[in-house]
This record gives sequence, structure tokens and C-alpha cells, in this order.
Amino acid sequence: MPIAITRPVPQSLARCELTHLVRAPIDVTRAADQHAQYETALGLMGCTVRHLPRADDLPDSVFVEDVALVLDEIAIVMRPGAESRRDERASVAAVLSEYRTLHAIAAPGTMDGGDVLRIGKTLYVGLSTRTNEDGAHQLARIVEPFGYAVVPVETRACLHLKSAATAIDDDRVLCNPEWIDETVFRRIETVAVDPGEPNAANVLRVGGQLLSAAAHVRTIARLRARGYRVHAVDVSELAKAEAGVTCCSVIV
Repeated sequence: MPIAITRPVPQSLARCELTHLVRAPIDVTRAADQHAQYETALGLMGCTVRHLPRADDLPDSVFVEDVALVLDEIAIVMRPGAESRRDERASVAAVLSEYRTLHAIAAPGTMDGGDVLRIGKTLYVGLSTRTNEDGAHQLARIVEPFGYAVVPVETRACLHLKSAATAIDDDRVLCNPEWIDETVFRRIETVAVDPGEPNAANVLRVGGQLLSAAAHVRTIARLRARGYRVHAVDVSELAKAEAGVTCCSVIV
């Protein structure tokens, strides 16, 4: 049974880092309710949810994916591109050390977990405002002994690679072709989001099930028409913090 590591919404969420969005008021109470529904959906998808303590001094701490990457053999502690997020790492690393041997990205490398998309033994790494080439090179050196290859990917107009593309099957990705050159996914089928839902490419896959933001109704319909079981959760308040559904958990 997969374990989903999560952390509660901090009271300071309204002070989160933003790159591509204009800051808007966030109802923290509603965001916390939506996060609880997200955790319920993870349970329905077969996950055991493990909660980290709330960290009100760290506004982005609910977005745990960005500070760690978990592979079958090891886990890598990231070095987030936003300096304000680096204190999030210790508590996540302490829990992951119970399940995996830990490695880490070091200065001057930067890397957010949201910029790493795993498909089989290939790690696609978005080069974004949060992840640099040094971080990608370090990751390649760490994972090479375990048989993984790293493919750098240029992103545009989005926060992370997983804003533009996520895996929906072992050999298929959901993507927004406006934010990424989809030809980078060689021998992998790409499914485009509905053009009116640019943020819909971010879905969380657990086994044969998908979790999507409920706002992306037309893209969800496309996925269901292809036979996917899709759980839809309202994350509208979290989305004001530039969040996607993948970033609110680390799946072990």
C-alpha cells in the first residue's frame, strides 16, 4: 500500500511564493478544508496518509513534493529554488529516512520536486525558475548507478515541469503543448489538455487511478472517455498559491 506524506495548510499560506500568478486573497480555512478532502481522495485511491506537523512559519510547507523525490531505491532531498523554502527539508527528510537511503542536491544546484517527472527509468527535469542545470547534473550523477537517465526539459510560462506534463500511464503523459515541447517525450504518447484548461496537465497518478483538480471538467471528461478512473477534488484556494494536485503529497 503506498504511503502519501502530507503536511497541513499553514496559517501563513497567504505569504506563499508566487511566480506566474497575481497575488489574490486566500481563505486559509477553506484551503485547509480542501486539503482535507484531498487527503480523503488519497485514501480512496489506496494510500495510507502520513501527516507531518503543521509548519506555520513556512508559508509553502503544504507543498511537500517540492522538497523531495522518491524513487524505488533511494530518495533525494531537493534544494528548492526559492530560498524561503529550504527550511522545509529537514522534517520531510526525517520521515523519508525511515523508508529510503537519502541523497541530496547541494549548492549551487537548485531543484524543486515539481520539476521532476518520472516515466519508467527516465527522469525528465524541467529547467525553470526553480531548477537549474547544476541541479539537473547533480541528480543525473546520483541516479545513474541505479539505472536512471535524466533528460533536461525547457519549460515556458509555467512554474514547474509538472505544471505542463504529468504521467497518466507507464507510456502516456497528459500535457499542455503551449508550455512544453511535447516531442521531448520520445516513444511516449501525449494527450493534450483542453485548450481552455491550461493548468489541467497536473494530475496525480497512484496505480491505475488519477487525481485532478475539479475545475478541469473538460480535461477530466477526456481522460474518463479513455477509460481512466479520475477522482476530482476542489483545490481552488490552494491553486491561488500556484499549487497543483501533485505538489501536496510525496508518494512512497
